[in-house]
Amino acid sequence: MPATIIDGNAIAAEIRGEVAARVSAHVDGGGAVPHLTAVLVGDDAASATYVRNKARACAEAGIDARTLTPPADISQDDLLEIVGGLNDDPTVSGILVQLPLPPHIDERAVTEAVDPDKDVDGLHPVNLGRLVQGQPHLVPATPAGVQQILLRTGNDPGGKRVVVIGRSTLVGKPLALLLGQKAEGANATVTLAHTGTSDLGAVAREADILVVAAGRPNTVTAEMVRPGAVVIDVGTNRVDDATRKRGWRLTGDVEFEGVSQVAGAITPVPGGVGPMTIAMLLVNTLRAAGVA
Repeated sequence: MPATIIDGNAIAAEIRGEVAARVSAHVDGGGAVPHLTAVLVGDDAASATYVRNKARACAEAGIDARTLTPPADISQDDLLEIVGGLNDDPTVSGILVQLPLPPHIDERAVTEAVDPDKDVDGLHPVNLGRLVQGQPHLVPATPAGVQQILLRTGNDPGGKRVVVIGRSTLVGKPLALLLGQKAEGANATVTLAHTGTSDLGAVAREADILVVAAGRPNTVTAEMVRPGAVVIDVGTNRVDDATRKRGWRLTGDVEFEGVSQVAGAITPVPGGVGPMTIAMLLVNTLRAAGVA
């Protein structure tokens, strides 16, 4: 039987509605409107689209949002000065510096310059350290979105064998830490694998829940999946497609057609994890603003 297709758009809409209700209650009670400032360096088209979508989602949820757009040739010192000003601005609840940055700028230095309590990307070493210690606060949005997909589709990871393929600081590592927490919505036995893992297929087949964030199309094929497993595809890749007017299409890291005939449930690309990332960014903005 073909897998159930998990509708990330619908789950994300549900979360955005919850955020909007919390913002409304907070403001009606006399609280300040949460505010997110994004910093978009240069004119990368994909980054600009992503930031625009974030701003639209903020507006729908009642969160104030603005985007600063320094030029691509801004110096690192000047960019750090912008970040410092946002750190010191009491009206700014959350800060998001859109990655990637131009090659002459040290991304780590900029990420570490953001106030950890305003770091809605959850990438500051303090926030990652809190996650390691079992005290997560601002968790990277994509891992948090994966967790919510699992919980809201009745696939609680508690007691399950989870295999995460991909070891990035943005997704793989924090997701493994998050699902391995001794906490509700976690308590999984997690294996962190990657494209350099010996006999990756054998490792993947051990999973009740398989999360693929390898950054490479078709990393996981049908024979690598245990029948009935839940497969979460985090990948977003452009591949050539002459049948499309634009000449390309988006695909994930999972060979969807084959895997969907084996898995019990699967996220599509697009329409799976992507919308959840933005929804969880809104949740992080509320946390940064101190909204219960």
